[in-house]
Amino acid sequence: MDPDAQKRVRQMLVYLASALPQSCSPGARLLALQCALRTNDSGVVRLPAGLLRGMRLHHRMDLWDELEYAHWLRREVRRPVRARLLDAAMQFQPQRPQRARAAHWALHPLPHRPVPHALPCAARFAALVLAAHTRPDGTGAAELDLLTHLCGQTPQQLSDLLGQLSRSGLLLGCHHPRQQDEVSWQVDDSVPRPL
Repeated sequence: MDPDAQKRVRQMLVYLASALPQSCSPGARLLALQCALRTNDSGVVRLPAGLLRGMRLHHRMDLWDELEYAHWLRREVRRPVRARLLDAAMQFQPQRPQRARAAHWALHPLPHRPVPHALPCAARFAALVLAAHTRPDGTGAAELDLLTHLCGQTPQQLSDLLGQLSRSGLLLGCHHPRQQDEVSWQVDDSVPRPL
C-alpha cells in the first residue's frame, strides 16, 4: 500500500465530486480521475489506447462527451486521446511524479485483489472510493453522505454496489446500521491461492 498515493487519490476524488455534475456517470468519473492525475503542467493530458483498454473504457467516447459537456475538458485529438483540462484548479497540482504514482495506484487500489473487469463501471468506481478510505489493516469506515457524494450515487444505489462488491469477493464484510450514518467495511487483502 502506498499511503501517499492513496491520500492523493482520496483528495482528487473529493475534488471531482464537487467539480463534476452529480449526473456524471461512474465511467466518466474514472476517466476524469486518470486525466486529473496524468495531466502535465499546462493542463494537457494524453491517455494511450492501452491504458483505456486496460480500464475497459477504450471505445467509450460517450464518457469523453460527458466531460466535455460538463465543460471540464476539451478533446484536442481523439485517437490517441489528447485533451486539455479546462478547470483552473488542475493547474496547481503537486509535482507530476507524485501524481503518476497516484494514477497507477488508482488502477490497482487493492494489490492482492484486483477489481474484476467484469464488474460494471459503477462497482469499479465504488471499489476505488472504498479503497481510498481503507486503512492499512484492510478496514474502513466513512459517512454514508460522503460515500454517496463521492460515488455520485443515491444511498440505495450505493447499497446495491456494496452488495456487488461483497458478492465479487472484494469485500469480506460491509455494515450499515439503519440508525447510523456511517458505513464500515473490510476488504479481502489476502493473497489469493493459486488454483
